[in-house]
Amino acid sequence: MCMKYSIGVDFGTQSGRALLVEVDTGKEIASAVKEYRHGVMDETLPDGVTRLESDWALQHPSDYLEVLQVTIPEVLHKTGVSPKDVIGLGIDFTACTMLPVDAKGVPLCLLEQFSHNPHSYVKLWKHHSAQDEATRLNQIAEERGEKFLRRYGGKISSEWLIPKIWQILNEAPEVYEAADQMIEAGDWLISQLTGVIRRNSCTAGYKAIWNRREGYPSEEFFRALDPRLEHVVDKMLGREIFTIGDKAGEITPEAARLTGLLPGTAVAVANVDAHVSVPAVGITEPGKMLMVMGTSTCHVLLGEKEQIVPGMCGVVEGGILPGFMGYEAGQSCVGDHFEWFIENCVPESYFQEAKNKGVGIHQLLTEKAEGLKAGESGLVALDWWNGNRSTLVDVDLTGVIVGANLLTKPEEIYRALIEATAFGTRMIVETFRENGVPIYEIYACGGIAEKNDLMMQIYSDVLNMDIHISASPQTPALGAAMFGAVAARKQRGGYDHVVEAAKAMAKVKEEFYQPNRENAAIYNRLYAEYAKLYRYFGQGGNDVMKELKKIKKQVKP
Repeated sequence: MCMKYSIGVDFGTQSGRALLVEVDTGKEIASAVKEYRHGVMDETLPDGVTRLESDWALQHPSDYLEVLQVTIPEVLHKTGVSPKDVIGLGIDFTACTMLPVDAKGVPLCLLEQFSHNPHSYVKLWKHHSAQDEATRLNQIAEERGEKFLRRYGGKISSEWLIPKIWQILNEAPEVYEAADQMIEAGDWLISQLTGVIRRNSCTAGYKAIWNRREGYPSEEFFRALDPRLEHVVDKMLGREIFTIGDKAGEITPEAARLTGLLPGTAVAVANVDAHVSVPAVGITEPGKMLMVMGTSTCHVLLGEKEQIVPGMCGVVEGGILPGFMGYEAGQSCVGDHFEWFIENCVPESYFQEAKNKGVGIHQLLTEKAEGLKAGESGLVALDWWNGNRSTLVDVDLTGVIVGANLLTKPEEIYRALIEATAFGTRMIVETFRENGVPIYEIYACGGIAEKNDLMMQIYSDVLNMDIHISASPQTPALGAAMFGAVAARKQRGGYDHVVEAAKAMAKVKEEFYQPNRENAAIYNRLYAEYAKLYRYFGQGGNDVMKELKKIKKQVKP
């Protein structure tokens, strides 16, 4: 019997990667990566002239098509696998990452008349400049007693779909009027592969205020936001939502020429990078939280019933796996945290030392930080360099380091920033537990989880829990490939349910991190100080961060 394969394509913040997987075993045969040609646009558009304001983060949709064009043929070429043996394709995407398209599905930024308009481009998940709209939305929803607000921890984030759409309407009404749809990038890409738009239940549920039983908020609510938004659902979104695990369609002849796959290959409904990773580490039951750790961290877990958790990103029926409530929380700044520090705060002598030792700067700082004891730096930091996603849901919050003096060294700050992200995760875990959502086990995946022993040990110590690590270096892509196999169904050599796929294809390392009890005791004391700062700066004790942002905006040329 001929071996069958599935391909998962993971679209991240800086690049996309394809993974070719054996359907029967989950064995990863080959992978390929393509960096986005335009990267993340946060200063100017591709014309190099049109400048972007602060808190903007855009991408170019052509970069996504280039990923498919380069990586899928590459994994087939590397392995010699025939396209006829590839039974399914799945993709995952960052979210909310959205764009306006015309009636033919063409992104407006590709049209000449809009090529210099920032609002016509893809708004990346970390595009935060719709905060004014998010704040107003939350105020109106609370005043009206909208029930949906509770399912999102009491606040809708500026990262999500409706605030971003409203920002386009407010700042570029010509783009809004020219658009036929406002669509998640993952769903748009599926339409490019299959010729049909299939909006997925994961992004609709977590990022677009959609509920399986109630649908979107009422037209009365949208009219209360802005009369121009009254019919936004029917005009820009549509009410047909497809469940993750469903087949979206099949590769079209045009997509076959792009990817090298055969026409008729099954394509799964799109999914979100964090959520698609849950079955990839074998989580198919409640009580197990997965941390997807990269530029940001997303915390996802399953539950048996809907509980209201303050500051969570959302609870969605079937949002992660069919038959369960799916919970999401997150931290907006983790890997980005460390990149900022290295690019702006590390002296040249450290770079030279790293060069002399033949190691990277991250490795050097990690080695130096590893030589410190828990609490030795005398520092505690807040992990808000890119705002707070959970549990405060406030992008106007900024970073803090307390305890620095003239003897403070870079590695001490580096370790304090690692500890801050661990404390942020502990705040999320404790908030879930306090509100009736049990968490018994912790799993982690992503580049940080796989490569940084110090960081994962600190997380284990801070949480005082074991941490299990994905055995796949490409966990989201593996999860996407699993859903691709499910889209093909058993009759084509795949699976009829993602739980079946997880039993055969998921993988976790045998080794895991265990807490050091002495360190855990010290971190309990440090976490108490973190929590004080968290409440003081994040819950109204001192709004200095927001006032500083206002001043900066007023004086910035």
